[in-house]
Amino acid sequence: MIYLQLLYSYLKIGFFGFGGGYAMLSLIQNEVVVQHGWLTNGQFADIVAISQMTPGPIAINSATYVGYSVAGFWGSVIATVAVCLPPMTLMLLATRFYLRLRKNPYVAGAMTAMKPVVIGMIGAAALLLLFPHSDEGKSFIDTWSWLLFAAALIASHLKVNPILLIILSAVAGIVIYG
Repeated sequence: MIYLQLLYSYLKIGFFGFGGGYAMLSLIQNEVVVQHGWLTNGQFADIVAISQMTPGPIAINSATYVGYSVAGFWGSVIATVAVCLPPMTLMLLATRFYLRLRKNPYVAGAMTAMKPVVIGMIGAAALLLLFPHSDEGKSFIDTWSWLLFAAALIASHLKVNPILLIILSAVAGIVIYG
């Protein structure tokens, strides 16, 4: 039963997650936290952070982690394959027909219409990450989190090496939060 839920949830995310990983975050959060309660908002925020630091797309990394958390090894395999299958299938079909249809006004209109939707989904993901709430109804982002964010933003603007920035942020997080 849990395998079918993972399959169905991540197939939905794969089919409707236009715009890349950040645009998919609100869909993933809705399925994983709201609909099924597999993770809390705090755990979801941790997955997003880990998925950003590990190589690969955020949707695939989070699918692997959630699948493993919910149903072990086979859960991770099912969730990962399910999130990859729709985009891969659509890209194979789209590549085949796009070159012939790109000048078609309906296809061009559909591509233009998707742009605001993708922007909205990325905005929803940004709000989700900026104002998360724990299960008790309180935000789990504290003053230290905002200070670390500001320091990382300034360091990024000053062109500090991103790997060094990730390591320093991890050390700061361990020192502050244990």
